[in-house]
Amino acid sequence: MRFAAWGVTALLATAGVSALLAQTVDGLDVQAIKKRSADLAADAEAFVNHVKDRGDQFREEAVAVREAGTENMRQVAAKDLPKGPDGAIDFDEIVQGAAGNASVKSGEAPQFIVFASLSMPPQSLKPLIRDTARAGGVVVFRGFPNNSMKEFSARLGQIVERQDEFANVGVDPRLFRAFNVQAVPTYVAVSSDFDLCAGFSCQTKVPPYDRMTGNVTVEYALSSFADGNGPGASVAAVGLSNMRAQR
Repeated sequence: MRFAAWGVTALLATAGVSALLAQTVDGLDVQAIKKRSADLAADAEAFVNHVKDRGDQFREEAVAVREAGTENMRQVAAKDLPKGPDGAIDFDEIVQGAAGNASVKSGEAPQFIVFASLSMPPQSLKPLIRDTARAGGVVVFRGFPNNSMKEFSARLGQIVERQDEFANVGVDPRLFRAFNVQAVPTYVAVSSDFDLCAGFSCQTKVPPYDRMTGNVTVEYALSSFADGNGPGASVAAVGLSNMRAQR
């Protein structure tokens, strides 16, 4: 804003000088010109301050709208969302998980990922989510059916068996794009930490990984990766050990 004020003042001052040069010295009221120049500068400063104040006002209104919207969603979640196995779905946890996916820090992308869809039969999704959670992996969906979080939550609430398993469920189209996943279920074990790019139009560079697509169990996929000694073997071995320890 300081730059804008300087620019407006300089423009007005230049106009004043041009007018001054266009007149003769005879009969020139120098004091009147100085006063007019000062008035113009004051008007310019008042205009700039008005614009700044309006910007601050809009910023405050935007924050208020965002907070009101979040509170409305929480109220909807508490009243209207279906009941899960241990009570209402934790809407705050879903929101925080989505925010975490969108702003994931360097090296924090998941290393064992299972790509899924709600179009899969519930009898397949239930053990897939359960075993992936036990292994310490993440089940990822491309998006919300019919762009509705309520529908997504309703259908997921009929599938997830334990409340703590929701922490291992995410929605992130960037991961589908990063690994070019076209069919589900697809299992991926990545060799090392990697950065998930922050934007939704960028392409993530992923390290070497093992991959399997097909209607197989989580245990079968992890066992195959671990026994194959490929890039994701060590990650798969840890996941397999975690899963078997919680049976």
